[in-house]
Formats: sequence, C-alpha cells, structure tokens
Amino acid sequence: MTEAENTKPELPENVRVRFCPSPTGIPHVGMVRTALFNWAEARHTKGTFVFRIEDTDAQRDSEESYNQIIEALNWLGIDWDEGINVGGPDGPYRQSERGDIYKDVAAKLLEAGYAYESFSTPEEIEARNVAAGRPKAFGYDGYDRNLTEEQKAAFRAEGRKPALRIRMPDEDIAFDDLIRGRIEFKAGSVPDYVIVRPNGDPLYTLTNPVDDAMMNINVVLRGEDLLSSTPRQIVLYRYLIELGVAKEMPLFGHMPYVMGQGNKKLSKRDPESNLFLHRDNGFIREGLLNYLALLGWSIAADRDVFSMEEMIEKFDVRDVKANPARFDIDKAISINAEHIRMLEPQDFLNRAVPYLNRDGVVSADSWDALTDREREVLSASVDLVQPRVRLLGEVAGMVGSLLSTEGYIEPDDDAKKQLKDSAPAVLDAAIAALSAVDKADWKTDFLHETLNKALIEDGGYKPRLAFGPVRVAMSGRRVSPPLFESMEIVGKEIAVARLQGLREHL
Repeated sequence: MTEAENTKPELPENVRVRFCPSPTGIPHVGMVRTALFNWAEARHTKGTFVFRIEDTDAQRDSEESYNQIIEALNWLGIDWDEGINVGGPDGPYRQSERGDIYKDVAAKLLEAGYAYESFSTPEEIEARNVAAGRPKAFGYDGYDRNLTEEQKAAFRAEGRKPALRIRMPDEDIAFDDLIRGRIEFKAGSVPDYVIVRPNGDPLYTLTNPVDDAMMNINVVLRGEDLLSSTPRQIVLYRYLIELGVAKEMPLFGHMPYVMGQGNKKLSKRDPESNLFLHRDNGFIREGLLNYLALLGWSIAADRDVFSMEEMIEKFDVRDVKANPARFDIDKAISINAEHIRMLEPQDFLNRAVPYLNRDGVVSADSWDALTDREREVLSASVDLVQPRVRLLGEVAGMVGSLLSTEGYIEPDDDAKKQLKDSAPAVLDAAIAALSAVDKADWKTDFLHETLNKALIEDGGYKPRLAFGPVRVAMSGRRVSPPLFESMEIVGKEIAVARLQGLREHL
C-alpha cells in the first residue's frame, strides 16, 4: 500500500453516512468517535445518518451489547435519521434479519463469475504455501479459481462444502481517501477472499458492502484498522454496480487510530476505552464528546473547548488528521470540567443528584424526589461546588459533609496529616469564639471575621494552622468547599458540634 498527498475528493451533494457497529462488548471510545464523526458530517452537510447493527457473528454478538450501544448513543445525544428503532426505506437494519438478501446477492456474484467456489481447507492452503517455499501464513494462493466441474464434484463426493471467494482482478487498485489522499494497493497484494463460509454464513466482507450499496451510502467513514480491507470493498462494489445492486462507488475516509498508554493502540480492554466507565466517573456528554472530537480533528488551532453545535457548523471530515491520536485522560477531565462550569446551576444539580444517590449522600436519584432540606443545602452550595469539580463523581465528596447532620465526621487519612500539634488549642479557641456567635449573625462574612480575630489576630496562628483544623472538622477532607460558606450552610449547632467532635478525638 502506498499513500500520496494530493487533493482530497469533493463530497457528494446529498451525503449519506452510516454507523454500523457489531454488538460485541461494552461501547468504547473508538466506536463512539466513529459515530460522532459520521453524525457531525451528516449534520454539517444536512445529509442523512443511518444507524444499523452488524450482528451476523452469533459466537460473539450479544443482545446486551446491542442494548448498550443504543443506550450509549441516546446518552450522548447522537441521533440518527434512518435505522434501528427509527425505520426507513432500506430495512431491516440488523444484519441478522437480512440473511435472504445476502444469499441472493451471493448467488448473483457466483452466477456472474465474480465469485467462485473454494474447497481448500486452511491446512491445505498452508501446506501448499510451504511446498512452494512461501511463508506458511502467506494466505490463499488462488488454487480453486479454475476448478473443473469434475474436480468440484469429487470434492463434494468427499463431503466437502465450498466457501465462496471473490475473484480479485490482477491490477493495481487505487482510490482517493477523504482523509489520507491517494492510496494505492499493488496488484496481487490482496488475495481472493471469502464472502460466504462453507456452512452458508455470510461474512462481513459481503454483508457490509452489500448493506452500504442497498442503503445508498455514499460516504464511508471508518477506522484506520479497516483500511487494508478497502481494496476488497472497491472490487466488490464494482461487481455490485455491474449487477445493478449498487448505484455508485462510495467515497472512503479512514480515521486515525486512537492510541493509549505506551504508544499502543487503545484496546477494548483498556479502562480508558470503556465509555460507561467514563460516565460512571462523572463525565457529562458535552465534555466527553468535545474531547473525543479532538481525537483527530480540531475546531481551531488555539481552541479546545466547544459545543456540539459549533462542531456541526465547522466539521469537515477532510480536515481530520491522518496521524494517530492519543487518548489523554487528564486532558479529557480538564475539558469536562470546563463544560461542567458552563451548565446552568439547576442543570448541574439535576445531573449530579443520581451520583449523590449512588454514593449514599442523598435519599433519591432525582431532584424532585429529594427532601426539602437536601434541596435547600444543594441549592445553597451549588455556587461553591460547581466551579470546583471536574467530574460529577466528585460532587459527593464536596457536598457530603454539608448534607450530613452528624456532629462528628471521621477525617480522611490525608486530612489527618494536616493536623499539627497546635490543632487542639486552635479548636478550643474556635469553639469558644463560635459558641458566642448569635444565630442571627451566623453568616459567612461574620464567621470569617470572628475566627480571623480569635485565631490569627488574638491567637497568633498563621492562616494555614488557624483554619486547617476547622476545615478538617467541618468536612473531614483536605479539599472541601469554601470554609465559612460551608459553616453558614450547615448552621451553628452542627458546626460547633463538629469542632467539639474533632477536639475530643485528638
């Protein structure tokens, strides 16, 4: 295969793209990036986005994975115009329901001589390669291309059933990739390949191009890992056009690999690739989609944060870079934090509540089902918390102490390390000063003034030594919402009780 930089082809007038995952496991970020780029291209060009499922591999496909893919797209807000659960003119949209279509096309390919029956077993192919001085795993050698009817009958008499192979032409195959420019495959570099197994099951090499052809897909955007199969698809498309199954050859664009740790392609087994793990950790869809868009594309050289509306306005697949993109979890979290800060406060709270409920901090998983006190505390704390969290999974750690009515919170280990020898005396002084504050004066600014005078001006402590023990007593954490605002939210009774509680445990 050779690549040459040149002008990338123009997109067709009415773009039709598709997303066609196999339901084999939990949705991963590479899969979602493919869906996102296809969706963005369709929306940018006001084209059509088709969603179908490639589920002809009964050994690996599962209904659970199928449902998870739909759940993932719905969560992310990636919608489609034709396909699963939507319908359209070219259904059904699950390959497992299109068996008769593939059988009919395969028969036409065989009858026209574009495909042929192949009786060779893998062991025989390897043995012939070794005998000819080729590597054992060299691949299929074309042995069955010109079998006579007598030879075929003899194989059948042995009980053999043939696979069907596509007859590859003896010529170079070239195309203009939307992302990579001109790509050429030399004659003979792609052997005749199987489209139907001996048991009659169609393979991806047949079903995928046939579906694209019959659904009039004219732009195929997919991963770089499928680039080596493109000459097969081009040849098959030529045959399908001759047979009247396909109207035109689609344009192809191969998106760059997503790399993980250590310069390796991000694997389905890598935690960073698990879409639902990111959701469980508290990514919001806006933040995750924004970051995934950056895996091969950018809206501007000096800008990383943008909305999906802005992406749709600017996206052109021909601007996608061919070089591998690296998944950087720290950058992803940073971008997610930016999107969290852009949410309306009530929207932020609505989204945070299920995580708070999961982590045992509130009584229900929806805002309307919370108690009056829970809603009151969360509303009072939203301006303190929203700018300080990067993931929704971090909210519980920030507001847990505010929602708790406990008079003593056991400090985390890293918070205990902040307590110096002066902590008991600091707490004694703080308790004395705060106990004298009238409830009507229990406000952020007055509390700040009171403790500042008692601990820093009168006590002579440096701010870190003065306020550190008070912070630990209030939240049990080294990092917490602003101290004096937190004290106002929980109220005098609980605040003083927590200072006393920590003092008693020192």
